[in-house]
Formats: sequence, C-alpha cells, structure tokens
Amino acid sequence: MRKYIPLILVVLFSGCSNNSVTISGKLENAPEGEYLYLAEIKETAVENVDSVKLEKNGNFSFKREIDIPAFYLLKQSNGNFFTLLAGPGEKIEVKAVYNRLNEPVSVKGSEGTDKLLEYNKVLKSTTEKLRNLSEIYRENASSPDLPKVVETIDSTARVYLSEINSYTKKFIDDNTGSLVTLIALYQQVAPRAYVLDPVKDINYFIKVDSVLYRRYPASGPVRALHEQVAALVEGVTSSGGTLLTPGNEAPDFTLPSPDGQMISLSSTRGKVVLLDFWAAWCGPCRLENPNLVRAYEKYHNKGFEIFQVSLDRTREAWLKGIEEDKLGKWIHVSDLKYWESSVVSLYHIEQIPNNYLLDRDGKIIAVNLRGEDLQSKLAEIFQ
Repeated sequence: MRKYIPLILVVLFSGCSNNSVTISGKLENAPEGEYLYLAEIKETAVENVDSVKLEKNGNFSFKREIDIPAFYLLKQSNGNFFTLLAGPGEKIEVKAVYNRLNEPVSVKGSEGTDKLLEYNKVLKSTTEKLRNLSEIYRENASSPDLPKVVETIDSTARVYLSEINSYTKKFIDDNTGSLVTLIALYQQVAPRAYVLDPVKDINYFIKVDSVLYRRYPASGPVRALHEQVAALVEGVTSSGGTLLTPGNEAPDFTLPSPDGQMISLSSTRGKVVLLDFWAAWCGPCRLENPNLVRAYEKYHNKGFEIFQVSLDRTREAWLKGIEEDKLGKWIHVSDLKYWESSVVSLYHIEQIPNNYLLDRDGKIIAVNLRGEDLQSKLAEIFQ
C-alpha cells in the first residue's frame, strides 16, 4: 500500500498581542516595473493575498494582520518563489537576487523560516548526491561492467536515502509541536519519491498528528490532518497490513541461521529483543554494529537479545561481516535474497539500518533506536 497524504498546513495559536507581521526586503537586479506577489498556503490551495510593485532599488514591503502563524510564498511573476513561515509580531527581512528568490542571500526575523532553511539545506545536499549517482549511471550505460556499477549505485543511493530519512525524523523530534514538522512529513528527493513513507514511517505521521490535534483540536487544518491520518491507519490495517508502531505486535517470521537452522522471531518471547535489519555491504550498519556489541554485553544477562536479519546476497559476505564486526554471540538469520527477502515487504523496509525494540511479549517498544538513544532506552528498561 502506498498512500500519500496531500500537503496541508496546521495553524498554531499565539498569545502575542501584536498581530501584525511585516515581510520586507530587497530583490536585486529586478526589471523596472516588476511585481512581487505574496501568497498564503492554506488547507488545500495557495491563494494570492497581496502584491506590490518593486521600487527602483528593488525594495518591497508587505504587512498582514494575523492571529496565528502561517506559511507564505514570495512569488515573482515568472513563478520563482520562496517559502517562509510568518508569526504574529515578526518583522521579516528577505534579501535575494531576481530569478533566485528560492535561494535568498539572507533572511532575518523569522525563527520558523530559519528552521525551513536549515532542513532544505540538508535535503538539497541529498538530492544533489542522488543526481550525481544518475550521472554515473549515464556515463556507464554502455559499459560491460554496468551490472556492478548499478549494484554500487543502488547500495549508495539507499545509504543516502537512509541518512535523509533519519535526519527528517530527528528534525521532527527536535521541533515537536511546530508547523515545520508538518512540512517535513511531505518532503521529496524526486517527484513522488518521498523521504518519509506513510506506511513504513506511519509512526511519525501519527506523532505529528497527535501532538497538534491534542493542542489545537478546534483548528480546521489540524482536524483535516487528524482525519487523514486516521484514514491512513485504517487503510493499513484493513488491507491486512501490520501497523508497525509502538504497542503493536511485531509480525513473526522464520528464516535460516548460518548453520541452516530455521529460527522464528517468536522464539525469543520472554526477552527484550532488538530486531535489527542490516547487511555486510551497508556502511551505516557496520558503523552501528559496535554499539550493538556494547548493548549486548551490558544487558544480555538481564534478558536482552539481538535478532539480526541480513539482506546480504551471499553467505560468504554475510559470515565475513559477522566475523569482522564480532557479532557472533547473538541470533543471525537470512534468506540471502537481498531486497527480495520476504522480510522486506513484511516490515516495509526501504532503507537499512532499520530496527525495532520489542518487549517480552513481542510488542514494539520503539523504532530505529541507534547510538546513545538505544543505550538510554535499554538502561531505562533494565534499571
């Protein structure tokens, strides 16, 4: 199932007594007589709310009376635009160059817009790296080594996607309750290639919805998001899928160990289990493995187990990775089918590393805990 929620924006209540917001600045190299437009991003549409004729030196100024923060677009007549988040009482200054409005020279006076720029900078870096991989493919399209090149490109692209996926989740965690978290839910690295998958990452859609709906239940856009997330949850469960969110039971499966023994995830009932998806070819996975070793040595005797599932293609690569990273003390399984493994569709896996921390009954406690986050959660459980 792949159902994407359309972009909607949530309004936030502000107790600030000054409800005026000014958006002013300068647009360098603008043709004489050029107009600049201010559009507001609303629930389901973008609506022009004001326009000004630029002064000879490119200066402009808009003033709005608002009770709540809102997203606006500064737009040129040719379609070039810049998105900002304006709050009551803010005095926002934007300096940019004509036809490069989407890459402003400077923005001052808007904390929300600063957050948007911070996120977009990382997202842009990822899209550029992915474009570079496309160039490598085109350069090797007629090469006899193309299959090997494609495999390298594929694994590298998955690493990039995993990194921006993790960054986006942390961005949402760090800005809980802000409008920028709703924007982060719908970012793309290419048309229809979303950073967050609404099925695999549904817990983040639920998280944003639950915080905003609890705080602002009277808001129309918040209610709309709430209804759409509810529909998404219903769609996942009614289609026979499993909602991979905390509190739900992790789907059981059985795969062979290195010695050919068939082992089921359910065989670990009674222990706190880290279900970890990895591969020897996955750089970020290998970097995280020492953290898993540390966690296992510290908590195994208290009832902690690791159930590690490999997406490797060959037994040799799989076993070499286990040996090199000193992972031999816990449970390992794999059908050696790479991205065609049965667990990929079962757990909606699109990037690795990927993990689920399970309680003694096999229910999900948390998703994608790494580094000190994993250590802290285990310390809390086994305290």
